[in-house]
Order: sequence, then C-alpha cells, then structure tokens
Amino acid sequence: MARIYLSPPDVGPAERKAVMRAFDSNWITTLGPEVDAFEAEVCALTGAPSAAALSSATAALHLALAMSDVGPGDEVWVSTLTFVAPVNAVKYLGASLRFIDSEPETWNMDPELLASELTAAAEQDRLPKAVVAVDLYGQCAQLDRIAEICDSYGVTLIEDAAEAIGASWKDKHAGTYGRFGVYSFNGNKIMTTSGGGMLVGSAEDMARARYLASQARQPVPHYEHDEVGYNYRLSNILAAMGRAQLERLPSIIDRCFQINATYRAELGQLDGIDFMPWDERGKTNGWLTVMTLAPELVTSGVSPLDVCDALAAQEIEARPAWKPMHQQKVFASVPLAGGAVSDDIFDRGVCLPSGSTLTDEDLERVIAALRGALAGPTNTR
Repeated sequence: MARIYLSPPDVGPAERKAVMRAFDSNWITTLGPEVDAFEAEVCALTGAPSAAALSSATAALHLALAMSDVGPGDEVWVSTLTFVAPVNAVKYLGASLRFIDSEPETWNMDPELLASELTAAAEQDRLPKAVVAVDLYGQCAQLDRIAEICDSYGVTLIEDAAEAIGASWKDKHAGTYGRFGVYSFNGNKIMTTSGGGMLVGSAEDMARARYLASQARQPVPHYEHDEVGYNYRLSNILAAMGRAQLERLPSIIDRCFQINATYRAELGQLDGIDFMPWDERGKTNGWLTVMTLAPELVTSGVSPLDVCDALAAQEIEARPAWKPMHQQKVFASVPLAGGAVSDDIFDRGVCLPSGSTLTDEDLERVIAALRGALAGPTNTR
C-alpha cells in the first residue's frame, strides 16, 4: 500500500525543464539570471517593491530581524501558534521574546490583544523592537489592523507569510503589510524550490539583504568585509525550479481548494467534526486542510494524536495542529499574552493530507480511514 503524505511537493516536467535550463547555462551558483527573474516574478505576483531570494525562510526572518536592529536587550513579540522558525530567529540575535495568542476568526495573532499589550508596554516604556505576525496554514492574519496598531506605536512589523504565498487579506497580498515579508519554498509548502525562501520589502532594504546574504562582501575586486555577513543566497538552479512552480501556483491552489471542499462535504456531516475557519475578508491559498474535533469528542477519548495514529496504521500521514510555542519546553519561561485560543486549537486540530498531488482515489482512501477512526464516538447528522 503506497503511503499518502501530508503535503508532498508537486513537481513534474515543467520543473525538470527549468532546472535543466539553468544547469545547461552553467549558472549553478548563488547568482544568475534565474535568481534575478525569480525575484522579479515574486514581486509581480505579490506587489512587493523588491525581493531577495534566500536559502530558507528562516534565513529571511533572521535578516529581517537583523535589519530591524534587533539585538541583545531588545524584545520581539511573536505569534505563539506557529512553527518554531520565527522564534528561533529572534534567539539567534540574543533578543528576548513575548508570545501573543491567536484569535478564533483566522487562528492568527489576535489584533485586539496585541493592541492591549502594546498600550500597557508603552505606559511602562518597554515597547518591543518588532512584532512578527504569522500567516497560519495559508491564511492571513488580520493584517490591516495589526499593521495599523504597530504603526501607531512605531513598532516594526515583520510578516511571516512562509505558508501563505498566493494568499491575500482584503485584496492585498500576504507578505506585503509590514516592513518585511517572508515566504518559504521548503519541500512541503504549496510551492517549492526543494529548500529556499524569499524576503520582500523596499528596494533599499532588499539591496542590503542581498549584501548581508552574500557574506557582506564589499564591491571591490578583492575580498573585502566591513561587517559580519551570512551565506544565505538561493542557487540559480533552485530559482529556476521556483519560477516553474510560480507559474503553476494558480492551478496548485485550485486543487488544494477542491481537496478542502471534498473534506468539508464528506466529513462535515459527522457530529463533532469541523474545520479551520476561512475568513471571507481574505483569500487563503488552501495549503493545508485542518480538521477540528469538538471538545466533547476529545473528552470522550478521541484526540488528534489518536486520529493521526489511526491513519498512520493505514499508511496515511496526518499531524496535530502546531503546538504553541508557550508549551515548548525550551520557551517555557517566555511571557505570554492570552494562550487559551492557541491551546484549544492544538488540543483539537488535525492537519489532513492536502497536497495538490493527492488523487481523487487517495482522497477517498483518506476519508474512508477518517470515517473509520471517528466511527465509534460520532454519528451522522
């Protein structure tokens, strides 16, 4: 029985052709026409002024924070319901953290909680140097409100749109609300370069990002360095793959929408089953479908981990929703604003196989397995 994965890469002849084009050109390093074109095409899609193609979204977050002058003695506030990357990037720079809870509408950073916390921080003269708002599972946070709040206190907003390229909030593309935006092209994302990321922002900031990402080498014939840099640039070959993926992104998103709609139609009729809300003020890219179990279902003995284990026994990969950062042992001492919403999502959320390569037959197999896993404590409406 072939294993069904959560979100495998969707690559084929177009990506192979693009990679071979770059290979045959002999531009295989971290410079080249594919890198330049990929940056330009991401800007064309998102409306960002400029872009820097990098080795990972984590590298992009690190540079965004560094260029926001974050360092020891500073504080950065981050969504607690997230993958660990933005939190680690803050620690790379020796800064301290504060976690902000989610809100139910989008599962992303709660803007009103953020406003309340910033008001209190301003009164105590302890405003953060930056806020990192994460766009979760392909859906944007309430970015207009978050940007307005950060602007009113003079706090830099960094938008971690690693999971959200192709998504938007109120007709403005994910990643373009803050001073910096970040996209991920990791192998499990909705589009991939196998590994890689992109930082977007002003032309001035992106020129500096490219400089820092190229070991901070001065533009002279010999190797001259006035400050510490990083080896963070994306290779020309991987940029070529990204260009092919970017061209196919609309069809990939369409397939993710079809998969989500099928899950909702087939499983939404079961008592105790619901799904991550999609806020109509924005447009998600549909990257992952996340099912939620009703509290009474969990208390009856069916947890997200139980569902994942039942699917794993049938060679189907599923995962619980992100475990909040404030529940992670390494960050247990970090101050937290709120927490109940993120805790509840983790307690009840299950990420289902959602990749655009999922066939109708595979989807039927997943749904049948889920019906079996949920058959005992649930009834059809």
